[in-house]
Amino acid sequence: MQQLVFATNNRHKLDEVAAKINGQIALLTLDDIGCHDDIEETGTTFSANASIKSHHIYNKYHVNCFGDDSGLEVDALNLEPGVYSARYAGEHGNHAANIKKVLEGLGDTPNRKARFRTVISLLWNGEEHFFEGTVEGTIRYEVSGEGGFGYDPIFQPDGYNITFAEMTMEEKNRISHRAKAMDGLIAFLNKV
Repeated sequence: MQQLVFATNNRHKLDEVAAKINGQIALLTLDDIGCHDDIEETGTTFSANASIKSHHIYNKYHVNCFGDDSGLEVDALNLEPGVYSARYAGEHGNHAANIKKVLEGLGDTPNRKARFRTVISLLWNGEEHFFEGTVEGTIRYEVSGEGGFGYDPIFQPDGYNITFAEMTMEEKNRISHRAKAMDGLIAFLNKV
């Protein structure tokens, strides 16, 4: 079975990807390879940040790996928070503060159009390949649901009347931005 390192310490992302891969590939974590580096995301695009992560791991450990970067783009906020989604309100990973900042920024604005975007950078035998996924939706006026993470409690995907946080992981994995990017990655790996 092929082995692949996912360059993340985010347990939620890892669980989503592992469920999507469903045992087709041996997915290794940074812990599995003994990597405890704090890989700084200094890029200004999702592609750049994903590439920074994958190159860091590949150059240091010489293993096939992929990194991703994801975020929420809100049309009425000039596509913010974008690449700064995890630290939009200042503190990295403070989901409640990030959600509050988005909701305050939108106020009563009727244009709630938004999307989640994921870009994956795969380094396979030294060659880089990119895979992207997006899911369109709207930002709710208030938080709804207990599941998921990040902005999931305020993001309602098009065609649904519930937020990502109200979906099961299986439901979300069928339509999410990360799932779509992973579909591209898995299709690529099935051909190598």
